[in-house]
Amino acid sequence: MHPLEADRSESGPTLAQLLALIDAGTLDVVVAPHGTGVRVCDVVLHDPGEERDEETWAATGMVLLAVGVEVASPEAADVLRAADRAGAAAVVMRRGTRGPGTALLETAERGRTALLARRPEQGWTEVLGRLRTALVHSVPDRSAGTAGVDGLRLGDLSGLANTVADLVGGAITIEDPQSRVLAYSRMDHEPDPMRRLTILGQEVPRWRVVELRESGFFQALWNTDDVVRLPADDRYAERLAVAVRHGSEVLGSIWAATDGRPLAEDAVAALRTAGRAAVPHLSHHRTWGRAAAWAREGAVHALLAGSAQAAHDIGIVRGRPYAVMVAEAYDGPEPAPGDVGQRVLDVLALQAAAYRPGCVTARSGQRLYALVPAVDGETDPARTLLATARGVPRGVVFAGAGPVVADLSDLPGSRDAAELVVRVLRERAARLPAGGTGSAVASYAEVAAEAAVLRLLDRVEPLWGAMEGPVHAMTAHDRAHGSRYGESVAAHLDAFGDTAAAARRLNVHPNTLRYRLRRARDLFGVDLADPAVRLLADVGLRLDRRTG
Repeated sequence: MHPLEADRSESGPTLAQLLALIDAGTLDVVVAPHGTGVRVCDVVLHDPGEERDEETWAATGMVLLAVGVEVASPEAADVLRAADRAGAAAVVMRRGTRGPGTALLETAERGRTALLARRPEQGWTEVLGRLRTALVHSVPDRSAGTAGVDGLRLGDLSGLANTVADLVGGAITIEDPQSRVLAYSRMDHEPDPMRRLTILGQEVPRWRVVELRESGFFQALWNTDDVVRLPADDRYAERLAVAVRHGSEVLGSIWAATDGRPLAEDAVAALRTAGRAAVPHLSHHRTWGRAAAWAREGAVHALLAGSAQAAHDIGIVRGRPYAVMVAEAYDGPEPAPGDVGQRVLDVLALQAAAYRPGCVTARSGQRLYALVPAVDGETDPARTLLATARGVPRGVVFAGAGPVVADLSDLPGSRDAAELVVRVLRERAARLPAGGTGSAVASYAEVAAEAAVLRLLDRVEPLWGAMEGPVHAMTAHDRAHGSRYGESVAAHLDAFGDTAAAARRLNVHPNTLRYRLRRARDLFGVDLADPAVRLLADVGLRLDRRTG
């Protein structure tokens, strides 16, 4: 009799339950000849090269991580047969570039042990940690009344927030010990001002944190396992809060607020239960959430670089059209400093995640990239998200959207177009009078002509730098002496020769402008009556503005 058919514990989770709790894409089921309903009692690292007495070795119900074994390697079938004889519930091997061989698949089909594959980008330590965390927390504590949140994937804080909101009958925010927002429930009703500020800022406002600390509220919250009530006042609705703690360690807190309807009668009991049920989720988030976020961002950047195979890792659907949005955070005329810029991008990332299912984001310096799925033949799926970017508090945002592409391999083109839009908006803002800069958004179609000019200037710039001529002489004189001939010629060209309009833009008298234009002709040969000189002046002065 196979050990799996012998007296085995029915209290452990099934293999299917473990796989459902860890992040999608961590492991792939290659072959499960008897399904994934087998019980699991432990997860261990297994070195197939270690000598074992197979008559006494029993791995009943274990998931064995076959370190050093690839599914395409010659020894893979022997390792699986030995694990099957020992009664292992499953064996995990590394998936290489070739995939499993025929001999291994045939061996798996004849046995009872499931064969799983670890993707190359997942480390053994990470897989071991995820599986063991899932194993520890997979059997619910029914006596604690946590049935309402059973079945959530470990670390699914958004799912947890929505589930708790249904149980409590209010709006839920899950926060870390520093009052930063980890997740919040969907907004079925208009939030009160504090909830709106907290979600938009991705943290409780600092002044509110100080207020709660000085009032003793946080001291009460962190020193009890029970729910703490924050009464309503003339500014904000009533709050209930409970600390999420593992032993003596505080992992975070869950906050419930009325959202236009009264809280449920048993809201306190439900929130108390949620505090216990949230322990594995916050523990998982603290351990793996940051690494998973980095991996997701890496996959998004790989997609933007043209690697379509990264799509599976972040839930991107092949064959679905997408557009790329790029947002750049500023604080005045220069890119925003670290804290301000990252706060603005945090808000945009939150809004992008809530905008549409399947919308994923990644950072790069002061930029946020968003992959926005299109539905129902949309040609501008990011329009609403762009409008949202315009209204982000604190700082200035330039955001642009590239065209929709039908194939993931074309995403780099949509990204390049979106980046060009941001450049166009930035250059527009640089030409505005001081103090006139504000957030600006556009799609590629709206600035296509200006974007095309930028592309042309990019190509012309190396050639222009190697040339000499009247425009070169004029701009060199301006730089050396602080004169404004180039600025005056540019204003005249932009105004299509309307001297009065150009003078108003420069804030000078029209006669002053006429004098400067005559001097530019007499000193440097910049004769604007000559079409060729006008073209060269326009190109050269545009390039000169790039260098300040």
